[in-house]
Amino acid sequence: MYNPLSPHAEEFIDHAEVLETLEEAARESGDRSRVAEILEKAARCKGLSHREAAILMDCADPELEARIYALAGEIKHRFYGNRIVLFAPLYLSNYCVNGCVYCPYHAINRTIPRKKLTQPEIEEEVRALIRTGHKRLAVEAGEDPVRNPLEYILDSIRTIYSVREGGNSIRRVNVNIAATDVDSYRRLKEAGIGTYILFQETYDREKYRKLHPTGPKSDYAWHTEAMDRAQEGGCDDVGVGVLFGLGGYRYELAALLMHAEHLEARFGVGPHTISVPRICPADGISPEDFPDALPDAIFRKLVAVLRIAVPYTGMIVSTRESPRMRGELLDCGISQISGGSRTSVGGYTTPQRHDETAQFDVSDTRPLDDVVRWLLERNHIPSFCTACYREGRTGDRFMSLCKSGKISLCCTPNALMTLKEYLMDYASPETRALGERVIAASLTDIPEGRVRDITVERLAAIASGARDFRF
Repeated sequence: MYNPLSPHAEEFIDHAEVLETLEEAARESGDRSRVAEILEKAARCKGLSHREAAILMDCADPELEARIYALAGEIKHRFYGNRIVLFAPLYLSNYCVNGCVYCPYHAINRTIPRKKLTQPEIEEEVRALIRTGHKRLAVEAGEDPVRNPLEYILDSIRTIYSVREGGNSIRRVNVNIAATDVDSYRRLKEAGIGTYILFQETYDREKYRKLHPTGPKSDYAWHTEAMDRAQEGGCDDVGVGVLFGLGGYRYELAALLMHAEHLEARFGVGPHTISVPRICPADGISPEDFPDALPDAIFRKLVAVLRIAVPYTGMIVSTRESPRMRGELLDCGISQISGGSRTSVGGYTTPQRHDETAQFDVSDTRPLDDVVRWLLERNHIPSFCTACYREGRTGDRFMSLCKSGKISLCCTPNALMTLKEYLMDYASPETRALGERVIAASLTDIPEGRVRDITVERLAAIASGARDFRF
C-alpha cells in the first residue's frame, strides 16, 4: 500500500498505486467539471497530488489544455518571475562499472575512449568555464569505485572552489554522482556542495531491471532510496529526475510526483529541483530503439503539468533539447537551463579531442553569450545567483520562502546583480547593451526597501552604471 512516510522504495513508489492512478486518470480526464476543479485548486499555487496531475496529463480537451499551459506559465512567473538560472555541467570521468543500456558510458562499451581528469586538468576546465562567465557547475562522473572513488570527487570539489580567474570563481558546485551511503553524503555536504542530484531514470521496476542488467546501479531500492540517505546525511537540497523515453510517460509522471510527496512527507521539504531530460542520440544509442520516446507535444505538456503540480520546485532542461524546444519550455515552467555546455570529459579545454567521450549529443550548441542574449531578447533575466546557498537558505529554509512567495525579494535583485557582473566582465557589446536596458527596466519593479541580501544603495549603483561593486 502507498505510504509516503515509509523509508522503503516499494512503499513510497507503490506499483499498484501507480496503476490505480493511471486507471483513474483514464476515467476522469474526460470529465470537464473534474478537470476544471483540479485547475481551480492548482491556481491557488499549493500544488497537486500525483492523482490530480495524472488526470490533467490525460486531458485531451483543447480548451482545458490551453488553460493548463496558461496556468503553468502564470505559476512559474509567480514563484520565479522572469529569472532563468544558468549553469554548466563538468564531466570529470567517463569510467563506469554499470551496464545501463541507454548510456554510452556503460562498462561493455569498447568503442568510447575512457578519460579521467587529473586535478590540474580540472583546474584548467574550471578556468575555461569561468572565462565564459559561469558561476555554477554540476559535477558529473561515471560510477567506478576504483577509478572514481569518493575521495576523488571530494578532491575535485576542493579544486573547483580554489580556482580564481580574473578575480572570479565558481560559487556553487552541484553534484550528480551515483547513489552512496549516509556518511558519504555527509562528507559531500561538508565539502560545500549545493544540490545533490540523482536521476531515477525510470521508476518502473521491471523496466529498471532490464535497463540496468549489471553493476551497483541495478539495485532499484538502493538507487531509489538515495535521496532519503542524502537528507539523512545533511544534503537538504536534492534534485530528482526521470530520463523520459525509457518508460511510459504517464507512469513516470505519477511515480516522480509520488517521490516528491514522499520527500515532503518524510523530511518536510520536497525536491529542490526536477530535471526533465529525454532520451537522445549518443554513441551507439538511438531514440528509435526506445518505443516510449516522447514527441515534442507530449513532452511540452508534461513539463507544464509538472510545473502546476510542484509550483515551488526549480525545473531544469539541458542542452539535450534544441533552442526552439527550450524556448517553448521556458514559457511553461522551466526555471533553470545549462548554457555553453560540453558533455565530454575535458570538453571545455580541448573540445575536438574529447568530443568522442561525450555522454550524449548536444542539440543547443550556442556559446554562453549567445544563450544570455537569447534569454534577454525573450524578456528573461539570466541569473548567475548563488546567494541562497551562501546565505544558508537551503532545504526547508528555502522552501518556506518560496512557498510564501517571498523568495522574489531575494532572487530578483540578486539576479540583476549577477547579470550586471556578467555584462561587465564577459558579455559581447551587443549583449551588454541589451542587458543594460533589461536591468534598467527591471529595477523599477523592485519595491523600495523590500529586498534581501543586498542594499538599496547597491541597487542604485547598478542603475547608475557604477562598476565598483561585486556580488
